[in-house]
Amino acid sequence: MYVEQIMTMLGLSDLQLALAVIGILVLLSVVILNFKYARTRRKAEAASAEQFHEPSFNAGFADTDLSDRTEPNFSDVLATISAPANLGIDPRVDCVITLRFDEGISGSEILEEIHAWTDLQAQSTAKWMCEGLNADQDSAEDWEELRSDSSYSELQLAIQLASRRGPIGVLELSDFCSRAQTLAETLGSQIDMPSVSTMLESAKELDAMAVESDIQLSINVLFDEPCPWGNFDALMRQRGFKLARNGRQYEYLSKGLVLFNSADTDPNRSVTQLTLLLEVPLVPQEERAFERMLAEGMEIAQAAHGRLVDDNGINLSEAAVISIRQHLDILYANLEKSGVPAGSSTASRLFS
Repeated sequence: MYVEQIMTMLGLSDLQLALAVIGILVLLSVVILNFKYARTRRKAEAASAEQFHEPSFNAGFADTDLSDRTEPNFSDVLATISAPANLGIDPRVDCVITLRFDEGISGSEILEEIHAWTDLQAQSTAKWMCEGLNADQDSAEDWEELRSDSSYSELQLAIQLASRRGPIGVLELSDFCSRAQTLAETLGSQIDMPSVSTMLESAKELDAMAVESDIQLSINVLFDEPCPWGNFDALMRQRGFKLARNGRQYEYLSKGLVLFNSADTDPNRSVTQLTLLLEVPLVPQEERAFERMLAEGMEIAQAAHGRLVDDNGINLSEAAVISIRQHLDILYANLEKSGVPAGSSTASRLFS
């Protein structure tokens, strides 16, 4: 009786009331799902930090000769690194939807339809892309960016499932799938699209793997006396480092790729400590970035009268280096097994 009075007061029909209730239930489901994703991510991050936590080491260089290597610490600090440009659709990190045409359709017609999707690119936290399979007989059968003067037999639409910001949200994914469905109907094409639930599960699994593998190594050089900025800058350049555009970080490059970089320094002050940082998933294993960063840290420490220490200021030992190398071997193997090798274009997208 009470419900009927409310309906009368609001002027709602039975259908309108039912639709309103359904809308509320859907909204509550979305909120609960996003809450579960957030909690899962926090748990994964906590597990990752615990797994790779390194204790303080009491042994220092006083106990070894100069040929000993020293131990950096694992941490979860995120930093930027150079990434390959012009990355294409990758089913390992993307939700891929395929549209197939009975006969070739012009790129200009497709581009005209998806032109309005610029608002999606502005609103979305996930990167989306579109590629076409050239229908021209003289063209190589390969996916390419759409060109208005070409025709296409198939179309691929993709949106990235996860990044360092976390897995894609249910609303964002649903909106993308809805746009793809509408485009298929407009162009009169067949559509091959996984279910939203399947894609959300894939995003969740991909994000969990990324959280476990998103590791950064750090090496700290503590100077016995403050090093004047001019002397420090000259030393870093002599060692092959390049000052970054922000004027506060130094980068160590190989073949145009940043292998590792320094934490921010203040050019207006003497330097008391240098921290070198390596983003493990973003640098190919064959570059031996850890060994090279470690060697540079030792050379800088020796040249500027410093010592390598952990985050607690305690000298580092050879035993800890062995532990780190074992962790790295496992990490590289896991990335390879997951289809996201360290330093690959796929890793560059996932860990961006």
